[in-house]
Amino acid sequence: MMIPEFIPFKKELIYVTGILEIILGIGLLFSSTRFIAGLVSIIFFIVILPANIHAAIHKIDHEKATFDGKGKGYLWFRIPLQLFFIAWLLFFSISR
Repeated sequence: MMIPEFIPFKKELIYVTGILEIILGIGLLFSSTRFIAGLVSIIFFIVILPANIHAAIHKIDHEKATFDGKGKGYLWFRIPLQLFFIAWLLFFSISR
């Protein structure tokens, strides 16, 4: 429901991004791959931001899979959280 209608292969995209998140998380554990995993994770957070905005605008409730969620209030939580994660990745994986 978070992915806009014009994007094809939604289900497959969800699986691919889930696997990517697992791989990147594992990559952050090792010093030899931490830099690239951090960089790709930051890019990933930036790329998925429009999906979060789409979900907020369309009031998607993730728990019930309906369109009667909190709406823009979701953005007030999600966007700062993503910015925090990006800053955290910058500090712990790229700047070190």
